[in-house]
Amino acid sequence: MVDPETQLLSDPVRRAVRRVASSGSHLVIATGRSMLGTLPVLDELGVTDGVALCSNGAVRVDVAAREAVSVETFDPRPVHTRLSPLLPGSLFAAERVGVGSMVTAPFTPEELHGPQWHVGPAELLGHPVPRFIVNWANRDPAEVWGRLEGVELPGCTYTIDHYDPWVTVVPAGVSKAAALEKLRLELGVSPDGTFAAGDGDNDLQMLEWAHHSVAMGQAPATVRLTAAEVTSPVTDDGLVPALERWFNSY
Repeated sequence: MVDPETQLLSDPVRRAVRRVASSGSHLVIATGRSMLGTLPVLDELGVTDGVALCSNGAVRVDVAAREAVSVETFDPRPVHTRLSPLLPGSLFAAERVGVGSMVTAPFTPEELHGPQWHVGPAELLGHPVPRFIVNWANRDPAEVWGRLEGVELPGCTYTIDHYDPWVTVVPAGVSKAAALEKLRLELGVSPDGTFAAGDGDNDLQMLEWAHHSVAMGQAPATVRLTAAEVTSPVTDDGLVPALERWFNSY
């Protein structure tokens, strides 16, 4: 099970992932991206069936049908109320699955995939959402970590990006790990037959869940210490030898 978070995939990575898929293993893209941001990655990898887990596990996608088959949501209003004074001037985005995002101000296309609609608070917060994004633009990620230390959000769980001043909020109990465990049970895969690779705070539980876990070389220390193995950075195609070592052993 693999977690590529970029569309800039090299040919060696594409080939390695396709070999995993053709080996009979269940290849699952588990990502913090929305469904709209994940579909191009699936296309680039040549993945045409199975399941993808988007929005940190809140949205399950049938890859062949290219549609969401399960969506978990929460009320974003208490989150907005809690975070607005802690991160003043932040941009907010509420995901609409398979459609785009409602935003308080435009995000760059690299930050949010698909159409954006600039709306007021009433429309932004008027519907349950699977994923709520807070971008404290032009601030250092360390400032976000400092402001949110010890903060709990009602009915939600959140992760903070290590590279950008970005907070991702999903329903309580939702994570990549929880969604993968549910899928593992459905597929009848043994716990010792699981593999995961990642590089972010939203991957920590997934790496703890997997029997064999790999942190990418560019990952922060907390992620690298959680994984069983640390491979080379994405820029050096570090995922390729990790996949070859694991899947060639069977």
